[in-house]
Amino acid sequence: MAAMTEPKDWSRRLPAELPSPPVLAYLGDAAFELYVRRFLLDAGIVKVKDLHQATVGLVCATAQVALLRWLEPRLTPEEKNWVRRGRNADTGRCPKSTDVGTYRLATGLECLAGYWALTAPERLDVIRPYLEEAVG
Repeated sequence: MAAMTEPKDWSRRLPAELPSPPVLAYLGDAAFELYVRRFLLDAGIVKVKDLHQATVGLVCATAQVALLRWLEPRLTPEEKNWVRRGRNADTGRCPKSTDVGTYRLATGLECLAGYWALTAPERLDVIRPYLEEAVG
């Protein structure tokens, strides 16, 4: 295992210096789910079963694709590029619960979330209005 080091300042890195799209998607999966969980807590949902069901409904691949469609007009060209790179990345697998196209689009969203988590964490707030509408 690697020795612990100081956190890097990814915000000043060139795109070529950032982790690969699959690695960003790995990070983005966690960052996105944590953001959703925090949003649901802030919305007043306090029962674990309700939190879990709402989270699963918002982070599943089909829900991620719906969010991505909503996000697309709000993204910068660089952000759209990270979505494209994540979508086209060969992750080597696809869960049985979804089709390849949906899975690749969801991976594109996760790549974007990972990119945001490293370079501009506050940018994740752009999804807040979508979550407010989805949760009601």
